[in-house]
Amino acid sequence: MFCGRALFEKITDRSIRGFTLIELVIIIVILGVIAGVAIPKYGAFTEQSRITATKEEMRLLKEAIIGDGRLVAGDQYVNRGFIGDVGFVPSRMEDLAAKPDSIPAYDKFSRIGWNGPYIDSAEQNYSRDAWGNAYVYDPIARTITSTSATPNIVTNF
Repeated sequence: MFCGRALFEKITDRSIRGFTLIELVIIIVILGVIAGVAIPKYGAFTEQSRITATKEEMRLLKEAIIGDGRLVAGDQYVNRGFIGDVGFVPSRMEDLAAKPDSIPAYDKFSRIGWNGPYIDSAEQNYSRDAWGNAYVYDPIARTITSTSATPNIVTNF
């Protein structure tokens, strides 16, 4: 057990020390330098992730329009896409998710007609890129464009 004097000497012992102000300032400067390097790299990483996500979504939209010729069962294409089922390019991207009134329903004998939905239409996420901006769909030029990135991301179909 410590008596009063011994306890006081133990508390005021010079071998027990904390950090000095200079040491704390050096640590703060080092953390600032690390943050200064890491934040721009994180921003570039986020931008590249958005570009990759947008390209993948555009690939899926292209596949919904033209189908996937690699998928065959019984000498028949499994994923013929909108063009394979209907015979022409959709006039709007919304035609991939909901049957237009001008197109007949799919006939399994003639294998002609709207056989969708060709894309997942939950919350209409298919119509926006990773930045939240709408795609520019041009059925005449047969392109889907995302104008959010520099340069624009364009997919031809």
